[in-house]
Amino acid sequence: MMKFALYTDTALTCDLPEHRLRRGDIVKLVDHHAAPDGTEGYSIEVFNAVGDTIAVTTVPASALESLREDEVLSARTL
Repeated sequence: MMKFALYTDTALTCDLPEHRLRRGDIVKLVDHHAAPDGTEGYSIEVFNAVGDTIAVTTVPASALESLREDEVLSARTL
């Protein structure tokens, strides 16, 4: 059972230093994976501020959280 709908935006709950991503960065969910042990995961795509892809990777569902209406989007230098 998927925790998040595909092709929606979520926020990272942890840093991904190998991709220069930080907790709170917005990612797009592009595929759902279930590991043999039942752990859920997702393929994510990350875009820069002008819409260019800067990273594609996989993360466990625990590394993602839904966006909330009390949050404000911001930009940072990569």
